[in-house]
Amino acid sequence: MNFKKIAIIGAGAVGCYILWGLSNKEDIDISVIAQGERKERIESEGLVINDKLYRPKVKTPAEAYGADLVIVAVKYNDLQSAVADIKEIACEHTVVMSLMNGVDSEETIASAIGEDNIVPSLIKVASERKQNSIRFDPETTIGIIYGEKDGTRSDRTEAIGKLFEGTWLNYRETDVILPEIWSKFRLNVGNNLPQAMLGVGVGAYGDSEHVAALREGLVKELDAIAEARGIDISLADPSSTRGSKVSKRARYSTLQDLDAKRHTEVDMFSGAIIRMGEELGIPTPYNEFAFHMLKALEEKNDGIFDYE
Repeated sequence: MNFKKIAIIGAGAVGCYILWGLSNKEDIDISVIAQGERKERIESEGLVINDKLYRPKVKTPAEAYGADLVIVAVKYNDLQSAVADIKEIACEHTVVMSLMNGVDSEETIASAIGEDNIVPSLIKVASERKQNSIRFDPETTIGIIYGEKDGTRSDRTEAIGKLFEGTWLNYRETDVILPEIWSKFRLNVGNNLPQAMLGVGVGAYGDSEHVAALREGLVKELDAIAEARGIDISLADPSSTRGSKVSKRARYSTLQDLDAKRHTEVDMFSGAIIRMGEELGIPTPYNEFAFHMLKALEEKNDGIFDYE
């Protein structure tokens, strides 16, 4: 099995990392999926990645039909639109990797195309985005982690390794992909949400016992849910317990969304924890507070509280 025809859904930080990393790979057809005004904008403006202008091939879902590998790199609010694109792109042999945050995007995609087409995966890349410009540190980026649910090496995972081999991407295969995914979920909930509520850089976690206490409360609830679902996060590689190296002023994706007056992925983070907690009978007061606080900040950005 060889992956020659690659389609990327989502041209944000993650999509740009993949595009950048595969740009030196020969004998592959790689494209960004878009249509309408967005397709025209990417084609006319390109994408600036670490100060270099890239002009990727842009295809509609119909033009990308039959892709060997589809990499999903969208925000949670765009997942349903991405699923519609995947259904139009995928054929019987297509493999899908979801590099989204959270722990439930693959279930949503599987409900549309079937679980057999999906290789569970995750990515860790810390970046800053300004308009169509993305910056990240290739040296400190942890990169892509992937593997089959049953822990075996398959033709599909070998094909992914061959695709990434010799590129600029950082990657590794794992035999404990679900604990790895939940380990990243734990990092995102603990690191993204307190700083987003406060509007401060990540240095706050080391400089304030109160910010650290907020993080601890959020992840304790997540840990209880993971244990109840039979997910042993301790099985994840030690490198998965930390994010990519960043400065104290760094603002993770949730705060970046608020800064840009976009809606956040809190539904994928605390929203998912609240739903799972209700199903399992596990209280989640910290995550309920974070959920409502971030939703209120979104409303503030939307102008709902402009009373003048």
